[in-house]
Amino acid sequence: MSRLDSIFSSEKKALMPFIVAGAPSLEVTEDAICTMAAAGADIIELGVPFSDPIADGPIIAAAMQKALQNEVTTADIVDLVSRVRSKVDVGLVAMMSYSLIHRAGWKSCIDAFATAGIDGFIVPDIDVRDAKEVSEYCNEINVSFSMLVSPTTPIERIEHLASLSSGFLYVLARTGLTGEQKDMPDLAPRMAEIRAVTNLPLAVGFGISNRDHVQIVQETADAAIVGSALVRRMQESSDPATAASQFVSEIS
Repeated sequence: MSRLDSIFSSEKKALMPFIVAGAPSLEVTEDAICTMAAAGADIIELGVPFSDPIADGPIIAAAMQKALQNEVTTADIVDLVSRVRSKVDVGLVAMMSYSLIHRAGWKSCIDAFATAGIDGFIVPDIDVRDAKEVSEYCNEINVSFSMLVSPTTPIERIEHLASLSSGFLYVLARTGLTGEQKDMPDLAPRMAEIRAVTNLPLAVGFGISNRDHVQIVQETADAAIVGSALVRRMQESSDPATAASQFVSEIS
């Protein structure tokens, strides 16, 4: 059983914070992973910096830009994963543009992350034709590969995307860009539709901003993904790793 399978097989619903690797620095990212793991995070999603992030709102886009200004590379993040893997037992998942994976030679890129200790990949902009090959390879080396479904994705397509996925399916709570929101949509009908076509755990993200939102998500899904609210806390703090830990404690 993989680490992610073990996490999702427990009765506890998972909390999955998202941070941008290298923002404000790689050292802070490493500390934040450790402090969030201690504070109650179950899976930590690492955003790999990209110059044209897909569907990211201004907070995460600014963090991506900061990491790029720091000249953080994919190789740097592989090294980061390798350093922290022995320090934490939480799941580590990379969210990464397919253009970055493809540019690096997709098999060698995936191999490097897997050897370092990554547990899975989320590739938001991959075409389904490329996804089939990448998914099959990830299954071969026992790392997860998660596709995204939006509120407007037809159920037949969701069934196909789920067949390409392993570990979990990433479900968007709303359309548009990432960012903090005041209210949560009613997720129950959509979760029921998706569960009718897949047995994969469902992780919900986009606009989940506080403890109440997390609890609402966890009523019908298997994991709550929190990104912009956490990244903003880190950006506003003089001690970002501690801020990350405190925020995870608040919402877990």
